[in-house]
Amino acid sequence: MNQGTMNSENPAASSQASAAAPRVLEGVRVLDMSRVLAGPWAAQLLGDFGADVIKLERPGVGDDSRSWEPAFRSDGLDGGRESAYFCSANRGKRSVTLDFTTADGAQTVKQLVASADVLIENYKVGTLARYGLGYEALAEINPRLIYLSVTGFGQTGPYRHRAGYDTIIQAMGGMMSITGERDGVPGAGPQRAGLPIIDLLTGVYAALGVMGALRHRDQTGRGQYIDLALLDVHVSILSYFGLNYLVSGEVPVRTGSANPVTYPSGTFDCADGQLVMITGNDAQFMRFAEVVGLPELAGDERFLTSALRVRNRDLLHSLIGPNLMAQPAAHWMQVLEEIGVPCGPINDLAGVLRDPHVQSRGMVTQAIHSRLGAIPILANPLRLSQAPMRYDVAPPVLGAHTDEVLKREVGLTDAQLARLRELKVI
Repeated sequence: MNQGTMNSENPAASSQASAAAPRVLEGVRVLDMSRVLAGPWAAQLLGDFGADVIKLERPGVGDDSRSWEPAFRSDGLDGGRESAYFCSANRGKRSVTLDFTTADGAQTVKQLVASADVLIENYKVGTLARYGLGYEALAEINPRLIYLSVTGFGQTGPYRHRAGYDTIIQAMGGMMSITGERDGVPGAGPQRAGLPIIDLLTGVYAALGVMGALRHRDQTGRGQYIDLALLDVHVSILSYFGLNYLVSGEVPVRTGSANPVTYPSGTFDCADGQLVMITGNDAQFMRFAEVVGLPELAGDERFLTSALRVRNRDLLHSLIGPNLMAQPAAHWMQVLEEIGVPCGPINDLAGVLRDPHVQSRGMVTQAIHSRLGAIPILANPLRLSQAPMRYDVAPPVLGAHTDEVLKREVGLTDAQLARLRELKVI
């Protein structure tokens, strides 16, 4: 790994390197029975806080994302590969292969549940209950268990049996209707967000819900069931878009990269490329008009307020566009920065990950993988002064901890493990 992505003088990075500091969720055990992204992302966040996360995977196959490309590849003789997608959501976990659809496998899960604090799953509604692994059955074994189910549409409602995928949820939840270029310009039409943002935010909400439930358990001694749906998450994060509609009855429309409540905002062409800027208030617009060489715009009655500038955006753009095109993007970013108008380049991922500020914040770090050696990971953005994040456990090789966990946590003997392996339960 390029050590230029690490900064030993960064206080956050150095505090994260402290192995002696206590961790927020130390002593909490999580069974991660989820796959792909939303559930694994939640479990990874809990692992970042110090939870012992045991990932239960299908024997011989593992999490669906293990087979996806691109992948890290081992230089060793085994020719091993580890999916980048899988590695992005599964650090800090131990991998146990276990077929819960068999009687022996389901019984082993129940034995693991007896000492667990949290179980995370993202199967279709009712799937685990068919194998005796629903919340009610497991709560009888361990009343302190916090059981989190992540589904597309939740445990109730007319869509509860549908599978949920991020793109479908973006479409159904309204995000695509407000994402993309506005009607009447080239490339207009609804667009999905480039990131699977609903999956990722569902993972964040899931981790938050688990931590709240752990706090409640501290107060009451009881675990609980958490029903979390991707569509619910999407509706919740509609934020002021949703409230604006409920207040006004006006359906918001696509505005491209422009902010719908202020202008000039969005992407602007310069002599050698593009930049993004937002003039967020009237004072910023007055300063912007001055530096762009059009001071008279500040007093133009058509542009006196944000609402007027949004209403007359095409006219305003026709006036400022030629002047912006006269200078390179670097010139405008320097000038706008000096007068306090927010702006920035449109980075591709190469630009983001080599950005000196991103590097100085330690956002690209590394973990030591058992097969691959040092691999890059993207750090958790939280910086807790008294309980720093550590990345001691890299994304696991499939089944690497099966014997270790089942011997230590369940008490199985070598003979019992051999029998389960012969039956292909593990």
